[in-house]
Amino acid sequence: MKNIRNFCIIAHIDHGKSTLADRLLELTSTLSAREMENQVLDDMDLEREKGITIKSHAIQMEYSRGGEKYLLNLIDTPGHVDFSYEVSRSIASCEGALLVVDATQGVQAQTISNLYLAIEHNLEIIPVLNKIDMESAQVDVVTDQICDLLGCDPGEVYKVSARTGEGVPPLLDAIVDNIPSPKGDPDAPLQALIFDSVFNSFRGVIAYFKVMNGSIRKGDKVKFFNTGMEYEAEEVGVLKMKMVPREEISCGDVGYIISGIKSAVEVKVGDTITHVEKPCGKAIGGFEEVKPMVFAGMYPVQADKFEELRTTLEKFQLNDASFVYEPESSLALGFGFRCGFLGLLHLEIVQERLFREFGMDVITTVPNVSYKAYTTKGEVIDVHNPSGLPSPTLIDHIEEPYIRAQIISKTDYYGPIMKLCLDKRGTLIGEHYITSDRVELTYDMPLSEIVFDFYDKLKSISKGYASFDYHVIDFRPAKLVKLDILLNGEPADALSSLIHEDHAYDFGRKICLKLKDLIPRQQFDIAVQAAIGAKIIARETVRQVRKDVTAKCYGGDVTRKRKLLEKQKEGKKRMRQIGSVEVPQSAFMAVLKLD
Repeated sequence: MKNIRNFCIIAHIDHGKSTLADRLLELTSTLSAREMENQVLDDMDLEREKGITIKSHAIQMEYSRGGEKYLLNLIDTPGHVDFSYEVSRSIASCEGALLVVDATQGVQAQTISNLYLAIEHNLEIIPVLNKIDMESAQVDVVTDQICDLLGCDPGEVYKVSARTGEGVPPLLDAIVDNIPSPKGDPDAPLQALIFDSVFNSFRGVIAYFKVMNGSIRKGDKVKFFNTGMEYEAEEVGVLKMKMVPREEISCGDVGYIISGIKSAVEVKVGDTITHVEKPCGKAIGGFEEVKPMVFAGMYPVQADKFEELRTTLEKFQLNDASFVYEPESSLALGFGFRCGFLGLLHLEIVQERLFREFGMDVITTVPNVSYKAYTTKGEVIDVHNPSGLPSPTLIDHIEEPYIRAQIISKTDYYGPIMKLCLDKRGTLIGEHYITSDRVELTYDMPLSEIVFDFYDKLKSISKGYASFDYHVIDFRPAKLVKLDILLNGEPADALSSLIHEDHAYDFGRKICLKLKDLIPRQQFDIAVQAAIGAKIIARETVRQVRKDVTAKCYGGDVTRKRKLLEKQKEGKKRMRQIGSVEVPQSAFMAVLKLD
């Protein structure tokens, strides 16, 4: 055990975590030169296309020094705020962390929030300054920022370039010297924490775990503590680039278990594995339930694919524990699921992964957050989507979730950022100058305001420099109205939204204009209306496609033309009564990108 080191790499998005992981894998010869590629741990197509890490990836390296062999278990984590749950799970299964900071950009919001997560779990922090080979690197300035943040000496900050490999070798010695070996009792009853799982169509569910106490051997009878299910460990092993079977995984090590579990519901991330004969006394704590920030409905494109969608979501949830769902039904779309996500990027990634990995095409409704509606009878109803809202006569008041947001930016963009936050109904709580040209602003603002496009706007007005992090604090009363979109007088259930009274008119008009461009023209006029209750607040018309019926009339009396046009008009009228309007999927997604 004394030669095992478990550590993760944490940083803000794009600060070079995956590239640093590549260099560590090269130095420990975990991969041959032929297998090596850039960001080798990002094995999903989506991660490569978008250049971001979506999943945490665990891998074991062997490092020899002074005749001793050390086992290093590395977990590379995502940096985007939408995948922060992956980071918290990785931190729970480590004893140390490399905190990577970009020398060109300095300390940013995710850097700080991930650091606090690590400190809460008493992890040993090794500060690393990356990208020192860049021309715009401000090595001394950023080193001072790191020292202010951690209270360490400038000499303790490791200066590296993950791209060229400069300064990386001393980092391996620092990991061995500074990060403590796992604490645990090899002779105690087995206690192993599940921190991730995947579904394999041939082998069933594969769970990744870290052994806290005791050890697990191939063929052992094990049970999952919270679900109480019992299995036989058909195969246990360690995670290299591929799974490598072992006879035994001992205390402090990280590995995987295959026990022929067919049903995805039986494995929960954060559960404890123990022996059937000699079980441990209690489960391992320290895993909080995930709190979704954004809700959206997901419906199968064909109504008869509902059960298929259910099994797909079960399998998907194994691989993404921050995704939650429950069944619901809609007037327009039939049966589907109400899904919770950590943010809009998360929603986009989930939709894309369902299509790529499972071939499942889904319709996603307009995302919203959950509100609390207080009725005149004194009941409290959790409202997840607009159709769940009681009628206006029964509502006493509605409360919406508020967040505490931290924005770190260069002082040059101070004005535009304050304007953006005020437009989003934010109230300034405090400002703090980290250095002479970097300011941290703290705002309280409604969660519903940042759901749509806040992050994109923040990035564009600050030229990508501002960084953003938030957590929910409480619920506060709000003036909200239900905005319905009517197509030919029929409400389009999936497009309705709950919105603040002041923004309703503006938003309704924009949606109508957008839908006018996106809905394909039919043989009859389509009226696109936005309404609050019975009051229409905006209207656009999708013009009909018309055949020129008067083409054959050359000259002659005007009544001949009039007769043909009247006849056409009658036909259009009849068609409108029986015609239905198809709303393309692009229309649902376009509502999110309203500028």
